Amino acid sequence: MTDDAAETTDRPLTQDGPPIRLWMIDASAYIFRAYHALPPLTRKSDGLPVGAVQGYCNMLWKLLRDLKGEDGPTHLVAIFDHSEKTFRNDLYDGYKAHRPPPPEDLVPQFALVRQATAAFGVHCVELPGYEADDLIATYACKARDAGGKAVIVSSDKDLMQLIGPSVVMYDPMKDKVLAEDAVMEKFGVTPDKMVDLQALIGDSVDNVPGAPGIGPKTAAQLLDEYGDLDTLLARAGEIKQPKRRETLIGFADQIRLSRELVRLTCDAPAPEPMEDFAVRDPDPETLSAFLDEMEFRSLARRVGDGKAPERDGPAMQRAPKPLTAPVMTPRYAPRAPVEPGDHAFDHDGYACIQTLEELDAWIDKARAAGIVGFDTETDSLSATHAGLCGVSLAIGPNQACYIPLTHEHAPVEGSGGLDFGGEADTREPLTQIDKPTALARLKTLLEDPAVLKVGQNIKYDLAVMARRGIRVHPIDDTLLISYVLEGGLHGHGMDELARLHLGHEPIAFKTVAGTGKSQKSFKHVELKPATCYAAEDADVTLRLWRILKPRLVEEKLTTVYETLERAMPAVLADMELAGIRVDPERLRRLSSEFGLRMAELEEKAHGLAGRPFNLGSPKQIGDILFGEMGLAGGKKTATGQWGTDASVLEELALTHDLPATLLEWRQLSKLKGTYTDALVAAADPETDRVHTSYQLAAATTGRLASSDPNLQNIPIRTEVGRQIRQAFIARPGHVLISADYSQIELRLLAHIGDIPELKRAFKAGLDIHAATASEMFGVPVEGMPAETRRRAKAINFGIVYGISAFGLANQLGIDQGEAGAYIKTYFERFPGIRTYMDRTKAEVREAGFVSTLFGRRIHIPAIRSKSNAERAFGERAAINAPIQGAAADIIRRAMMRMPSALCDAGLQTRMLLQVHDELVFEAPEAEVEAALPLIRRVMETAAEPAVALTVPLEVEAKAAANWDDAH
Repeated sequence: MTDDAAETTDRPLTQDGPPIRLWMIDASAYIFRAYHALPPLTRKSDGLPVGAVQGYCNMLWKLLRDLKGEDGPTHLVAIFDHSEKTFRNDLYDGYKAHRPPPPEDLVPQFALVRQATAAFGVHCVELPGYEADDLIATYACKARDAGGKAVIVSSDKDLMQLIGPSVVMYDPMKDKVLAEDAVMEKFGVTPDKMVDLQALIGDSVDNVPGAPGIGPKTAAQLLDEYGDLDTLLARAGEIKQPKRRETLIGFADQIRLSRELVRLTCDAPAPEPMEDFAVRDPDPETLSAFLDEMEFRSLARRVGDGKAPERDGPAMQRAPKPLTAPVMTPRYAPRAPVEPGDHAFDHDGYACIQTLEELDAWIDKARAAGIVGFDTETDSLSATHAGLCGVSLAIGPNQACYIPLTHEHAPVEGSGGLDFGGEADTREPLTQIDKPTALARLKTLLEDPAVLKVGQNIKYDLAVMARRGIRVHPIDDTLLISYVLEGGLHGHGMDELARLHLGHEPIAFKTVAGTGKSQKSFKHVELKPATCYAAEDADVTLRLWRILKPRLVEEKLTTVYETLERAMPAVLADMELAGIRVDPERLRRLSSEFGLRMAELEEKAHGLAGRPFNLGSPKQIGDILFGEMGLAGGKKTATGQWGTDASVLEELALTHDLPATLLEWRQLSKLKGTYTDALVAAADPETDRVHTSYQLAAATTGRLASSDPNLQNIPIRTEVGRQIRQAFIARPGHVLISADYSQIELRLLAHIGDIPELKRAFKAGLDIHAATASEMFGVPVEGMPAETRRRAKAINFGIVYGISAFGLANQLGIDQGEAGAYIKTYFERFPGIRTYMDRTKAEVREAGFVSTLFGRRIHIPAIRSKSNAERAFGERAAINAPIQGAAADIIRRAMMRMPSALCDAGLQTRMLLQVHDELVFEAPEAEVEAALPLIRRVMETAAEPAVALTVPLEVEAKAAANWDDAH
């Protein structure tokens, strides 16, 4: 800086007309926000990274457009950090020492962002030895002292100490003005105490030490009681809590140092006078040239000549904002649009990694990026038994690779894969890295805590790699992020998400592997198409993450993802790998018994029908029941056939033997095919263990689903269901433990609906159904008829699912009028339930979704339907969803805590199954006494500390040699 320039910094501020309104953009924060909000982008002509530049330009143009008008800025400046080292490093050499260097592809964009700022006609300043925050503080004080106002365009808490009557902050992403009351609301102190508060709590990001163990709430309480930090430290000996007292006395010097580190200076040497910041339109030629150079064609079309329209012009969509307004209602700020075509998929650009040198180079690039898309390719859908064909990685759009490990030439047609027609296979061996060596290298990357691994349905990949001694961590899952954001609105598979968010149709598996009898294993797919298919999976996944992950913050759903979803893939992968042991001989005997009984039922059915027919044919059953026997109540489906589903047969079975016989035959057929036969086939021949697969995003409420085989739908109350459960056994020297939440949904209804009568009954440990019957019908619990309790039980559970009088009448076998009277009496006795239902229906009509106690959003699209019946269904679903969803959230929280709780207690007990409200464990016999109370405690306290339930959760837990006896 020249001497002449230095002299200009001391010139007095002059301004004709209205007072100065200085707006200051925290440009460095803008850059990082733009970088992380959008997928990486490279300039087509030369591959230069420009994603952060494009995002910054979009954000800056939006700000310029929105700030036109009489209440907009008179002066505008973008303020940048100059370098990492500042005067604070002289005070404390550990300041910001833990911050990682900026991403490699971001570094060249810093200079481009400064060019962009100038091209848009905005002044930009920076100063060696000082942070951007210090310059912002200096200029804010100058504007305030000159009788003007200052607006800081940022949401950084470090700048909140500057807020006052003439200084506010504005977060453009949330469209929110932050004034003094916003600081008080967020931190519990006024802005003038923010320096003291930050000195106490420290800052792990900037490595400001603070006072160990003192968080924001405690700090706010102390400052409220003692007034300021100096008084607090002087009187620390008066504090009653020993640990708090000792911390403040022992770390007083460290706290004072922290105060100097967080305090912003208002007297930094101002690099340029404020007069130079006067708002001006950009030079059209300069701006056009810059956007053309960057190849931002879509943005260039929107910007035009660079002159943003006035606030009252047709292009403006928002009303003026007063500079000193209180905190405004947040509104969704859409992400800056992506240039069309700039992210087209280039499959030819994907790399096939066939040498160790290439693999090491990719691992280095992934480490430098800090985030890597990750996927596995296998020869089977079963993660617990699949062979690993290869691994794919992605670090940016079209920057993806596939590492083949076990690919083979496909067998020559007609050779049977053995002797190639009597001749030797003369094809060149495939070039691949030695599998153990490659996995050893990949292990260092996939287990590196500094590199985030991003997968789509990553639970599968975790299990595949765990079988090879690699514990992939840390992870993000795009399937689960999408599920948190838009559960209930659409599916969350990769192909659907790619079409929805990227406008891209991924390569279909059948394209590379064929279909039907000609389909081949992936290990036989040639390396070129295998690379295109596999690398694209990792590429798509990382692109989706770049789009979806920022929305968690924008839509305030980060806590939902972090506390209910993120850890679940690892927990479930371990459960799936563990599996549960079955007794194959017992299952075979059951299959034989079921088969004999089915044959008897078939013979009986033929006799009742008067002729043979296929009991598995709905058409033949319909023709006999309604065509030949002439039974009443038959209805034809859209295909012209008679309807013969379970509800039809159950109605007919009340008065006819043949439908009853058919129902019993169907149940045995299903149990035989789905369980006794299927479980034997699914069991590992070496261990006799079956390994189910859990789906995390199958139900909108958060409930898990199970498949291959499905272990969640085995009947509990029927004798044949119990016989099947008896075939699930523990290994020698062990027992199974079943831990089941008792009536959790009714307990949650009592809490959510604030039903005093139900709360009292649960707290007193009463039989809730008997207590409900007593409340409704005025019958004493002592000596209550079983039928009276049964009716109360049906209503209790039915209400949770929005049961109608018609449905209750069918369930209890009474007329609809009597059922309606029961429901009316129920709501009269428990008015809070009606209030909850009405409130929930109003909420879902307004928002289109409902939320659980833990913040999970459950979208109900049917509520927007034009059909009255579909809207009514949507209302019933909305009533049940917060209850069932909260129950699902609670057991997820328990599952995520359980492995570490068992490990910390030194137990070998492990979790094997989740069946809705039940967890099943396998424990050494010697551990049962220790495991049972620990499991109960973890499950019963799972809602805490997020939610303090007003009813107790109870868990019934029991150990036995088989699952049925433990239940």
